[in-house]
Amino acid sequence: MNPQNTSSQPNITVFRGWKNTGKYVWSSYVTKVEARLRFAGVKYTTEAGSMKTAPKGKIPYIECRSLPSMPISAVHEQGSEGGILLSDSALIAKALTEEGILPDINGALDPVKRSHDMGLEALLENKLYFLQGWERWVQNYYTMRDSVLWSIPYPLRVVIGLIVYRKNVAIFHGQGTGRFTVEEIGEFRREIWEGINALLEVSRSSSKSRSDERPFWALGGEQPTEADTSLFGFIISALICTAGPDSQKEVRGFPILLDYARRIHDTYFPDYEKWET
Repeated sequence: MNPQNTSSQPNITVFRGWKNTGKYVWSSYVTKVEARLRFAGVKYTTEAGSMKTAPKGKIPYIECRSLPSMPISAVHEQGSEGGILLSDSALIAKALTEEGILPDINGALDPVKRSHDMGLEALLENKLYFLQGWERWVQNYYTMRDSVLWSIPYPLRVVIGLIVYRKNVAIFHGQGTGRFTVEEIGEFRREIWEGINALLEVSRSSSKSRSDERPFWALGGEQPTEADTSLFGFIISALICTAGPDSQKEVRGFPILLDYARRIHDTYFPDYEKWET
């Protein structure tokens, strides 16, 4: 895929929360944004950034320079040197698409396919996100704390970590995930991956790329959709996050999930360090 408007490409920096240059990071939403940009051939640089400076207090966020025509309603904050800051993976994609920097990858979908795309995204971002988050922040708290809060020195990290832990436990309980047993949460998570694996099996068998090494896509089309950016992000996050050992084991148990991620990695992220196999 090629960007729609190559003559007005902005200078984009993606703030990912970690310094790991040339590597994926644990946030599925960071990888989602990077995939959206790379699927369109849009170049960008990366920096760690900070939750303190992030619009809406969320990672990832991006800074765009050399883009004076961005509508003020789409700007979340003013950045440095005349740049603008955008936050939230969905809103970033929406703003850049409206500006013509990214193509509308869902534009050609019929209403049925579009609803399927939205449903898959919702399954990942509104359900699996909390199931994985509970595993990371509750079952494997110390590993998660020391990775996410890497920039905060001891002993302050201990104090901030407890505040974040209590906040997340309250969120999980209010959302509903925290009300289930460990076994029930694990079963919910496995059911989601089993369903997605079955979907990808059908998509791969019906794709023209089934006999070569080109990526195949979740909805079975010849081009990615928004759901693919989210799905790739969640698979990568599960594969590399050491605070989610059960999720990592589950994803590694589905060869088609691994094949899906590998083909996208080899095509669009060849400069990134690959997950351990």
